[in-house]
Amino acid sequence: MTEKEKMISGVPYRANDTELIQLRAEVRKLLGKYNQTGVNDDDTQRILLKQILGKTGENSWIEPPFYCDYGFNIITGNDFYMNFDCVILDVAPVIIGDNVMCGPKVQILAATHSVDSHERNFSGTELGCSVTIGNRVWIGAGVIICPGVTIGDDVVIGAGSVVTRDVPPKVFAAGNPCRVIKSI
Repeated sequence: MTEKEKMISGVPYRANDTELIQLRAEVRKLLGKYNQTGVNDDDTQRILLKQILGKTGENSWIEPPFYCDYGFNIITGNDFYMNFDCVILDVAPVIIGDNVMCGPKVQILAATHSVDSHERNFSGTELGCSVTIGNRVWIGAGVIICPGVTIGDDVVIGAGSVVTRDVPPKVFAAGNPCRVIKSI
């Protein structure tokens, strides 16, 4: 397996691999253009967003500035909206459903490291764990979604929450760590 294939499949990989370095450099150039595009140049931003992301649904939009690791691992559904200053670390697939709204400063993190200190510090490898967000989800400002999390359909995540484990459908969840507060 290549390091890219390892990364996407969730096994330890070396981020200093030449191909991965090149892929990160390419998306950073596109992100630089995207983040500097004027507010009245929606057409250019839409073109760039389609080049950055793996797949975008109809009427999907991310307010600049926006940052990601690779872009090709991000799949968004229809009518997806992400507000200013958000980050998606997409070393593994990040799949976002239809009608999802994200407040400003949301972080979706598929990147992680070994919990074993020796492996983490001396192996030179990193890990990725997919993140999946269902349909009709509202993610409040400043939410951090950790690696490996799945959020069900029709969920509201309260502002400032740190989502460390799966969230079932049709609930309001909030806190650090995020927990279900009530059914919707």
